[in-house]
Amino acid sequence: MNPAPHAPSSQQVGIVTVSDRASAGEYEDLGGPALREECRQRGWEVVAEAVVPDEIGGIQQAIRSFCAQGCSLILTTGGTGIALRDVTPEAIRGIMRIEIPGFGELMRMRSVEITPNAILTRGLAAIVEQSLVIALPGKPQGALDCLRFVSGAIDHTVKIARRQPTSC
Repeated sequence: MNPAPHAPSSQQVGIVTVSDRASAGEYEDLGGPALREECRQRGWEVVAEAVVPDEIGGIQQAIRSFCAQGCSLILTTGGTGIALRDVTPEAIRGIMRIEIPGFGELMRMRSVEITPNAILTRGLAAIVEQSLVIALPGKPQGALDCLRFVSGAIDHTVKIARRQPTSC
């Protein structure tokens, strides 16, 4: 299935790949580049990228840094499963202002139609400072699928997070 063309929006995006192996140079980061290309196709500008190990402090530091750089949307890939080192949801919850449950619910609901193991993912979305942070799966296709599932709500959510007037 080919994605439909996207109307450009003005998102400033940060991408955080969470992976012990990729951050150590033992594994090629595939999720970050896949998300970067998807952002490009959507007309979003990727202004910051990082590859960090599966550690709460490092994940939080990357997200906070991207907030300070003005990223309206921060996408994380990896660390959303149930392995011992999967701590991305905990990292985000430790610094968020508010969680947005509908994003995670929709990502799981739609993903389970593709693979039954999607029920194990703990992807979520939250507002950190004035940025929308979306925690996506580590597998590139899973990250892209989940981003596409929730993409219709991103612009409106960012406007609210940035306290901009909306039409609703």
